[in-house]
Amino acid sequence: MKFKLKNTNNKARRGTMIFARGMVETPAFMPVGTYGTVKAMTPEEVKGIGAQIILGNTFHLSITPGTEVIKAHGDLHDFMHWQGPILTDSGGFQVFSLGDMRKISEAGVDFRSPKDGAKIFMGPEESIKIQSDLGADIVMIFDECTPYPADKVTAEQSMQLSLRWAQRSKDTHQALGNENALFGIVQGGMYEDLRQQSAKKLIEIELTVMRLVV
Repeated sequence: MKFKLKNTNNKARRGTMIFARGMVETPAFMPVGTYGTVKAMTPEEVKGIGAQIILGNTFHLSITPGTEVIKAHGDLHDFMHWQGPILTDSGGFQVFSLGDMRKISEAGVDFRSPKDGAKIFMGPEESIKIQSDLGADIVMIFDECTPYPADKVTAEQSMQLSLRWAQRSKDTHQALGNENALFGIVQGGMYEDLRQQSAKKLIEIELTVMRLVV
């Protein structure tokens, strides 16, 4: 991925993200295709409203229709009949929203499928592998979604876990030979100093881009 800066206005900026499958003008509206389709719209209609990139959900796609089904069609672009860029989230938010159905450890997250109750494990390696199999143009690191509200100790522990997972995500991304963009996520909750620490460490890991969680 390449980024060309076009204009700035104070801290706001406008630019172009360039991918092998096309360009995305920023700031961008990104329709959500959770299960590999934007609800009630054809790919042609999505393109017709000016959308240049679609978001897919790693967690849901891995369960329904399943990664192997999508791979049988080629990748997520082929499955959706969408040849523009696709961003896949890591699945972290959906996993952590399961509440009592999941258990977090250093390795990753054990949880039960909301579809059939089957036991599933997802960590940084599994998330990055799924996103690579989907053929995402933008791959997101696997991170823990810091709860809100959270005291500073809890927020820092969550941030440190996410940073360790970020390194594992980067290592897996490289091991797979995936040349697509790998985006980091700045954590730290509502604490500015923690968010600065998170951003600094993610820069040291050398990810393609970082996004802020607000």
